[in-house]
Amino acid sequence: MRFGLKHHLTIASIICVVSLSFIGSAEKKIFTIHAKQNFATLDNLGNLYLVKDDELLKYLANGRFFVRYSNLKLGNISSIDVTNPLKLMLYYRDFQQIVFLDDQLSVNSDNVSLEHLGYEQTDLVCASANNSFWIYSKQNNELLRFNESSKKIAFTGNLKQVLQTDIDPNFMIEYNGLLFLNCPDNGIYVFDIFGAFSRVIGIKGLQQFQVGESILYYHKDSLLCSYNYRLLDEACKTFPGSASATDIRFNNRRICMAFKDSVQVHLNE
Repeated sequence: MRFGLKHHLTIASIICVVSLSFIGSAEKKIFTIHAKQNFATLDNLGNLYLVKDDELLKYLANGRFFVRYSNLKLGNISSIDVTNPLKLMLYYRDFQQIVFLDDQLSVNSDNVSLEHLGYEQTDLVCASANNSFWIYSKQNNELLRFNESSKKIAFTGNLKQVLQTDIDPNFMIEYNGLLFLNCPDNGIYVFDIFGAFSRVIGIKGLQQFQVGESILYYHKDSLLCSYNYRLLDEACKTFPGSASATDIRFNNRRICMAFKDSVQVHLNE
């Protein structure tokens, strides 16, 4: 079931679900949305996305509610990749299904069934260049890249053999021709677009991160950190309220802090 612009929540129901407040710029806070969510994230245009079970809500960069999407047949949304704001990638792990949405949160291509492709134990997925996508198959312990027709175009082989170690990845993302595979116990493994291993970044204990031009953005120990993986330079700073946040996503422009019943978006200065 899909909800487009013609099927927005009524004003009354929106008030019941979320409320929006703008805070003074002295705190560098742009807006707060009062809503329960499983997780939230930002795209590079400043749009905010909230995921609550099977539902995805999109807010514009000014904090105004825009549209929502839900598909009850596929269960809860496990992850969302907003690297390309014009083609979002949703993953439903329980059903091993990938759904692609446009910037209106309308389905813009057929769903991808990883089970039908022969990969029944896919833990992680992420978007790739040229409308392709990556998966991490736990069954074969390998990374595979597929084009927009779901044809396999690259793969790593068994990563235990390639890396000479056991891994337990929890997150991955592609940026500018590089795939970053996060393993909290080992660090961040970097591969090229063809699946060839490049290097490991020795930052451990992360749950997720965002990537910019030569920069990783992440939080650890209540600090907001950026790491230049070309210059091998890390910079961290404190930020008010970050210690009590359940999750933090940020890039070079904005900071998104999720709490139990709200999400705050700040300028990153």
